[in-house]
Amino acid sequence: MPTNLSSGNNNNMNTNLPPRSPSPSPVPLNISRTPSSPIGGGGPPHLPPPPNMHSPMSPPPVSTPNSLTGLPHHRLSMTHIPGLAPHGLGLLNSLQGLQHHASPLDLMAVAHHHGPPRSYNSPPPISCSDPTANECKLVEYRGQKVAAFIISGDTMLCLPQAFELFLKHLVGGLHTVYTKLKRLDIVPLVCNVEQVRILRGLGAIQPGVNRCKLLSCKDFDVLYRDCTTAR
Repeated sequence: MPTNLSSGNNNNMNTNLPPRSPSPSPVPLNISRTPSSPIGGGGPPHLPPPPNMHSPMSPPPVSTPNSLTGLPHHRLSMTHIPGLAPHGLGLLNSLQGLQHHASPLDLMAVAHHHGPPRSYNSPPPISCSDPTANECKLVEYRGQKVAAFIISGDTMLCLPQAFELFLKHLVGGLHTVYTKLKRLDIVPLVCNVEQVRILRGLGAIQPGVNRCKLLSCKDFDVLYRDCTTAR
């Protein structure tokens, strides 16, 4: 009898227990865990793209040829086009080429050949210390009275007055006369202050004129012939 009671109690206890749920299958663990996205997705995070090497913030790299990087700076800046070398370089090259096997006379000849061209400049004004150079006279020239000075034995005519009398109707202006004199290689003399004052007093030049030039009679003949000859 006791045995039956115990078995009956066991059966009652088994029927009162709730049914067991089946055991869940084991889930494989992923060792390499990736952090979840801050938005909540389970995918990999969105990393910012790498900086662009050619973005506007950084200039693109410039490749420099090896042949240029090896040259010194002054070698690059002294490059010139053949045929456009300055005047002084031609003289320097000529002298360097002759300094080892040329005589001093040859060097002087090269320097003279490469010298600057002669500029058309009037001589300095006549010295005021010579009292005879400031004596003005009215001379007869081509049937007109022209103010003139006797300088070194030559009769020097007042060029503006002679222009008004003989050349004004032939050429455009006094500047044309100076251009012709330059082409003819004739250099007039420049009046000093005292001569200008005397010519203004005689009425040979205008009252406001502060400069004047003189031309010899023979040079004025050459100028007059050039103005009257048809070309």
